Amino acid sequence: MDIRIKPKPASALESTPLVQQTTLWARVKRMLGWSAMAFDLDASGEPAGDVLVVVRDVGGGSSVAYVPYGPEGLPDDGVRGEYLAALSVELRAHLPAECIMTRWDLPWESPYALEEDRYDDEGHWLGAPETRVREARMNFGVRGGALRKAPSDILPPDTLIVDLRREPDELLAAMRPKTRYNIGLAARRGVTVREGGADDLPLWRALYEDTARRNRMSPQPDDYFSAVLRASRGSGPSAGDESITMLVAEKAGRPLAAMFMSVSADRAAYLYGASSSDDRNLMAPYALQWAAMNRARSAGCLSYDLFGVAPRPDPDHSMYGLYVFKSGFGGSMLHRQGAWDYAYDEVGYASYVAYEAAGPRFIA
Repeated sequence: MDIRIKPKPASALESTPLVQQTTLWARVKRMLGWSAMAFDLDASGEPAGDVLVVVRDVGGGSSVAYVPYGPEGLPDDGVRGEYLAALSVELRAHLPAECIMTRWDLPWESPYALEEDRYDDEGHWLGAPETRVREARMNFGVRGGALRKAPSDILPPDTLIVDLRREPDELLAAMRPKTRYNIGLAARRGVTVREGGADDLPLWRALYEDTARRNRMSPQPDDYFSAVLRASRGSGPSAGDESITMLVAEKAGRPLAAMFMSVSADRAAYLYGASSSDDRNLMAPYALQWAAMNRARSAGCLSYDLFGVAPRPDPDHSMYGLYVFKSGFGGSMLHRQGAWDYAYDEVGYASYVAYEAAGPRFIA
């Protein structure tokens, strides 16, 4: 497959609904110590969009390249692997000599999500098959079976997308009755939502750490959210008008919940959320999501990405609680293909994967 890439400034990235493929995200990653590069893509002599690639040092003189939700252009199912492998090979010349691999966090819809026999009688997706089957399909036509499913997905592969091209009453009518009731209950109990800023980062951190303890999850480092806000408010050229905003739900000045919402092209996304373990009867997270959807509509967004749920209502899944909460707002399920690796250094790659399995998760 004939793939060509041409370097360009990250400030020239095209506008896209995927905020992780924007100039703004390049600024975020640079503030966090990554390097960022952008490339125009050409497939068989035809323009094929562009892609943001970020690189970080992982110690021992090695580095890894990571592509968050890219490339965006979707090849035909039968040549996805060939396309990704050819792109990985072409990219190699632009990466540091010690780069171990490129990890592609694909935004493409899983081909298994399009197969009717992979749904149960209630219409819930049964999920993709085991890894070896997925790798065999992805590597069809790829020399040496070079593409591997990453040990874990980094950005959420399963999400719910709410269509915002409806009036507020229509959006409410499409929600589950309990969700609709809780939105009204929060309003009746005096919960309000405002935009937050850098001064609210300590407030956010307290809510976030409370949420992390409650859900037994590993929190992002302290500087992560500061970088997100600073990058969004920073100056500099950009092809789009993407932004990330903190929203805070409170009652009488007492913070109850907070979230980060991105707006990029015609899509808003719920990137990160946190809530207090106290006063949960005030239903602040419901007020927060409803306010975010209305702000997104006012900004001209056509869709709202709830950003990460279990792929089906499975109580044993670690994200089942998020599925129950987020599915109440309506929306259509999207099952992406997840993260895939192309190794340049087999020995280094094996060591890195072993380190990942034993150490902290990959920070996207």
